[in-house]
Amino acid sequence: MEIGRFLAKPFFIVSARTQKNLGVKIAELQKMNVPFLVVCGEKTEYPNVVFREVIGKWDAINYASDFVPKEANVIVLNDADTQIHNFKSALMSLNKNLDLVYCKVKVTKGPQLKFYKLLNPIRKICQIAASGELMIMNKEVFKKVLPLPACIAEDSYILFKALELGYRTSFIEKTYVTTERTINSKQEEAYKHRTTLGIFQALDHSRPHILIRFFYITLPLFAPLLSLAGEDGRAWSKGISMAVKDHFTKKKPTKF
Repeated sequence: MEIGRFLAKPFFIVSARTQKNLGVKIAELQKMNVPFLVVCGEKTEYPNVVFREVIGKWDAINYASDFVPKEANVIVLNDADTQIHNFKSALMSLNKNLDLVYCKVKVTKGPQLKFYKLLNPIRKICQIAASGELMIMNKEVFKKVLPLPACIAEDSYILFKALELGYRTSFIEKTYVTTERTINSKQEEAYKHRTTLGIFQALDHSRPHILIRFFYITLPLFAPLLSLAGEDGRAWSKGISMAVKDHFTKKKPTKF
């Protein structure tokens, strides 16, 4: 893909716990005419898919790294249950002196609608969390952050490690994915528990900017205020509190 003077040679690494969405995802990537590898937790006959027992996305990415072709200069991490929109805009961002970008996530229903309205404006200012549904980075960045440690939030680890190493990163919105997430407050509480715990794990293995670390040091103090946002806010607050407790008691599940 030629983007200005930049000849991008992307390679997609797609994580799939099951083969549920593989047909649609593979058709999408084939239409985009990009090389890809899917690491799937179920055995399947789909093309360009390798089986790997489910341990975590961090493990799937580590495993897939051995299959990256030498000619690839851009690595794309993507989830099987997403649809990609305006991908070339992300490549243009890499061409504009950025080393890593992570993209907006759009959902049509559920508590995540409210959550992204809170999160996205914050990370335009301070990159407190990545979205692993679609991350695009120069191959050099990818190689430098490997091997990924056992971490639920492997996407935020990659972001934090890249920042620690001095790479230029950004949250972008012109390129985005559509997907489905939680549909009620009970699911949202469990999701927030897991993702927040994963970010604390990511911080155990990296040293991003002090503002990011300060945000999470103070998170337990202001998390109860999220309850003011109603039922969804109470789910966020409870999930965060559970994650803080599990982190400090060293309860660290790694399944994705």
